[in-house]
Amino acid sequence: MKKKYEIRSKYFNELNINELYEIAKARYEVFACEQEITCENDFDDKDKKCIHLFAIDNGDGFDKVVGYCRLLPPGLSYEDASIGRVLVLKEYRGRGLAKEMMLSAIDEIEKNYKVNNISISAQSYIKELYKSVGFKEVSAEYEEAGIPHVKMKLGI
Repeated sequence: MKKKYEIRSKYFNELNINELYEIAKARYEVFACEQEITCENDFDDKDKKCIHLFAIDNGDGFDKVVGYCRLLPPGLSYEDASIGRVLVLKEYRGRGLAKEMMLSAIDEIEKNYKVNNISISAQSYIKELYKSVGFKEVSAEYEEAGIPHVKMKLGI
């Protein structure tokens, strides 16, 4: 049986201290430790203007963030709304959580930003995930933070 996680979405100022800590820990674990992205600062002040969508596993008696992404309003990174900092902790991958989160992210963007055009800078190795929820490639591959990426759009 596939485990269901609690998916929460909150604006930055609605996050409690434990949620903020767990988000920061998950982002550090995936982006700095696992992917070794050290050439850019993960904390770019855009977080304060975003909706934070995260998956919680509380099987150990506390709320652990096991999946995360931030939803950027139109004009913050792209002309369109955007989804960034997408991650699922290594031990939770392969369970459909990333796709579930992307579908929730799209719904939250439509509900909160009242738009359905979304642009992303997707790591190339995971672009099939984004295609599975309707995104289309709109650029050639390029390098960002030392990792191959491709620009993708939904709603074009």
